[in-house]
Amino acid sequence: MTPSTTCTNAPEAPDLDDLAARLGYDFADPSLLRRAMAHRSWVSENPGAPSNERLEFLGDAVLGWVVADIAFRQFTELPEGALTDLRKSVVNAAALAEVAEELGIGTSLLLGKGEDAAGGREKPSILSDALEAVLGAVYVDGGTAVAYTLIERLVGPRLAAAVDRLDQLDHKSSLQEAAARNGFGAPEYVVRAEGPDHAKKFFATVVLDGRIIGEGEGRSKKAAEQMAASEAFLQLADA
Repeated sequence: MTPSTTCTNAPEAPDLDDLAARLGYDFADPSLLRRAMAHRSWVSENPGAPSNERLEFLGDAVLGWVVADIAFRQFTELPEGALTDLRKSVVNAAALAEVAEELGIGTSLLLGKGEDAAGGREKPSILSDALEAVLGAVYVDGGTAVAYTLIERLVGPRLAAAVDRLDQLDHKSSLQEAAARNGFGAPEYVVRAEGPDHAKKFFATVVLDGRIIGEGEGRSKKAAEQMAASEAFLQLADA
């Protein structure tokens, strides 16, 4: 495979071949997979090269549709609210980063020198975005059926596992109850947003009695708060 743009900090082609093999998909246009690996920090150091953000945008939409379709068809007894919680349990930065780690996406990322030195290959936000970009690339290259099959293979088992713990998915409620049991006041959430409207990210911090006990991020304010609450709940349980 010959990259369309040569740069000194790009991974060797065999890395992408290995990644394609782990995905179980042979790209007709290998440059799409390479583009899916191109983080904006790398693009800023290589002007003119496209980042993975457009593919990420598309992959996010395809992922959401496929997961919703699988949940609707497989879990016919669940009401709408439970289906929404089920989808959120696998379509979030933390869960997607785990899938990306299993695929070894981090080793193939195109990162700027600063981001790479800062541990970008292990950051959940970067890994989850890259996974969505890969899904977008597969959709563009192979079409709907191929993308559906890949997502079903990667995420389907996680949906089945999440059904048994639906009652644990509302981390904000769990944290509030735990705080009350331990004599604390109500948790407070501080949220900030970054990025353009089409790719906005939210970052939440949980403050309990004046002390920060959890942080999280997500594509919505609610998702970021839930992730922060999950971390805070674990901190409170270990205290």
